[in-house]
Amino acid sequence: MNDSVPLWFDDEAGPLVRLYAVTGGRARASGRFDLMTVVRAVPPPGHGPPLPPEQRELHLLCARPRTVADLASDAGLPLGVVRVLLDDLLTAGLLSVGPQVQPAGLPDPHLLRRVIDGLRAL
Repeated sequence: MNDSVPLWFDDEAGPLVRLYAVTGGRARASGRFDLMTVVRAVPPPGHGPPLPPEQRELHLLCARPRTVADLASDAGLPLGVVRVLLDDLLTAGLLSVGPQVQPAGLPDPHLLRRVIDGLRAL
């Protein structure tokens, strides 16, 4: 294969970019972001270097508070890559990190038993 010719995934996707190129060769994030960490974009200052496309997309997706899991899904990127890119955005002062979303409490076991019994009765 000739290295000077870009590899295309398909006509809609464009040239294939290896994930390590997107993250600058980094594979691990700082550990500040788990699946349920909520992040929100901070408006960028009027100057500064432009963001790479993947970081720009994540920043736009963070216009409203989002969990890291939602961002990875919506951006179509692996979770590890999203965590590294979010680290970069946080370091650049373009993100604020909120508290984690708390999972809902489990329903009452008595209620679950009644639901199961009702389903069996059908």
